[in-house]
Amino acid sequence: MMNLSQSSRTAVAGWLGICCALVFAMVVLGGVTRLTDSGLSMVRWEPISGMLPPLNQAAWQAEFDHYRQYPEYQKINAGMSLAAFKRIFYFEYTHRMLGRLIGLVFAIGFVWLWIRKHLSRPLVPHLIAMFALGGLQGLLGWYMVKSGLVEIPHVSQYRLTAHLGLAISVYLYMLWVLFKLLESRSAPVVSRGLRRASLGLGVLVFVTVLSGGFVAGLKAGHAFNTFPLMAGQWIPPGYLALDPIWRNFFENIATVQFNHRLLAISTFALVLVFVIRVMKDKALQSLRRPALTLAGVATIQVALGISTLLWFVPVALGAMHQAVALILLSVMLYVVFRFRTT
Repeated sequence: MMNLSQSSRTAVAGWLGICCALVFAMVVLGGVTRLTDSGLSMVRWEPISGMLPPLNQAAWQAEFDHYRQYPEYQKINAGMSLAAFKRIFYFEYTHRMLGRLIGLVFAIGFVWLWIRKHLSRPLVPHLIAMFALGGLQGLLGWYMVKSGLVEIPHVSQYRLTAHLGLAISVYLYMLWVLFKLLESRSAPVVSRGLRRASLGLGVLVFVTVLSGGFVAGLKAGHAFNTFPLMAGQWIPPGYLALDPIWRNFFENIATVQFNHRLLAISTFALVLVFVIRVMKDKALQSLRRPALTLAGVATIQVALGISTLLWFVPVALGAMHQAVALILLSVMLYVVFRFRTT
């Protein structure tokens, strides 16, 4: 994929590293926007003309008046002051502007690197795919917001999770290419079993994070704020209350939270088993550090998840939980990368 000189690798890696950091910030800020109920404050999507916020009192009042025409104000935030509206507006505005910034940094960097002949022909399709997926992510974000600008002012948990999943996928795609650019040594010989285990564990971590999207979409973290029991039981009451049964896994608060807990604890346990297997294999000494890092980040993430639940999802803890989820995915991807066949 690469076939680049060292100077070109350094230039492209630096640019992609900046893009990865911006996407990371974008995902975390999106979580904060969700936690502060700010996502429906901007009821219009204006990719070009919407780059400037209201600049005077009259413009702010006009924006607020427009917001008050929609169900979220009428059914949830009736009586909200203009000052309170500004607070939620700025969260969503910053989130959207960061998305635009990512697009600009990526596009300008791509053109500059192309002109400077730092890009190899096999690498270009991957970069174009990243840019296209980024544009699709913006469209999906607006499609998600539109689901809440209706009679019931509640963003679809399906669309929210799709938005989160695509953002994470773009981030991991960029990160994988970055790992390839920075790779300076051949991969160690790893057994087929451990290689498959690393890949399976990576998929499980990704699914666990996506299940958190349904928790966020249903605000399921505000229910059953005890651990390990839920309403005094191991399996919460009403676990399969909806019909047909499949709806429970995506629309039932009790089911969604229980499944997220189960996935998280199962993932944590399997991470520990995986790390122990790596530590016991003397031939994998060079892989011990990333394996131990994986175990450490997984431990922090589980502790954060439990704390966030017990404290009724404060914004700071909720944001940290999402940030560490991304860090965990990053470390997991690196482990998969190092365990792959060359």
